[in-house]
Amino acid sequence: MMKTTILGLLALCGTGGCLPVQAADDAGLGHDYRTFTVGQPVAYGRVEDSYTADLVLYLAGNQFMVMEELIADFQQRNPDIGTIYVETIPPGQILKGQILKQGMIQGKKTARNPDLFASVNLGHLKKLKKKGLMHSYMIYTHNKLELMVARGNPKGIAGPEDLGRDDLVQSHPNPLTEGIFKFYGSQMLKDLGLHDKVTGGQKCKSCWAVEGKTWFTSRHHRETPWRIEQGKADVGIVWTTEVKHAQAEGRAVEGVSIPAPYNMQHKVGYAIGSLKTGRNPYNAMRYLAYLGTKQAQDIYASYGFIPASDAELKLKPIP
Repeated sequence: MMKTTILGLLALCGTGGCLPVQAADDAGLGHDYRTFTVGQPVAYGRVEDSYTADLVLYLAGNQFMVMEELIADFQQRNPDIGTIYVETIPPGQILKGQILKQGMIQGKKTARNPDLFASVNLGHLKKLKKKGLMHSYMIYTHNKLELMVARGNPKGIAGPEDLGRDDLVQSHPNPLTEGIFKFYGSQMLKDLGLHDKVTGGQKCKSCWAVEGKTWFTSRHHRETPWRIEQGKADVGIVWTTEVKHAQAEGRAVEGVSIPAPYNMQHKVGYAIGSLKTGRNPYNAMRYLAYLGTKQAQDIYASYGFIPASDAELKLKPIP
């Protein structure tokens, strides 16, 4: 496992004042922007903290459920890193809309230079390498696909082959910015011979890909369970960790397992690296070292993620 080495001086930054929390919509999208300050409650929607926090993390959204416990443990071990801003949205949206160009969230500009960026697609990091913004990475956890259905599975969905049924309304991640579908869900459907039927050959966002049958979400890890609970969808492709988290919260959903190799477990690895433009390179190094500890790996595993190997947890050049 990686170990922290004390190098250089700490990057000390102001934490900013307490600002009003902005309300999330029905699907809870506003809760994907969080500020963790030692000794204070979690603050939501303060995207301006991306410019001032002691550590700024832009992470693939499907690990949103891990962050409170993970960051609390990290800050307990590193209390001098007093303020951490964490964004958990689809990595394609982060890359295209916030790092490679100026982004706006809830009417506010967001920083283009997070200290760390993580994605379920190494190709995103390769693009940053081409721009001279990132040089090394590591894989720190794994996941797999699962189907989310309403509690009790009222439509009797048995497996991914049932996505070809005509009586189901489906809610899937959009293929434009959500890596879970763009790189994994779409491949599963192609392997099953169902891609054209389910998607209608469409690539869009917050839209009906097949009218009345297949909805492509804006942010599936918030939207799909909400749509299922509201009776707007019968089934959706999600990460298995999202089913576990929803059930832990007592939500009216459950999962239907997808067998290998269709669950893509053999391909799904979470890649993370530091940006050269980040304001807090030393704190970023400390966070990467922390991800390689047994404590961090055990926290991810407790939420259903699959631990990374010792070899994967070592920084290596982006290919």
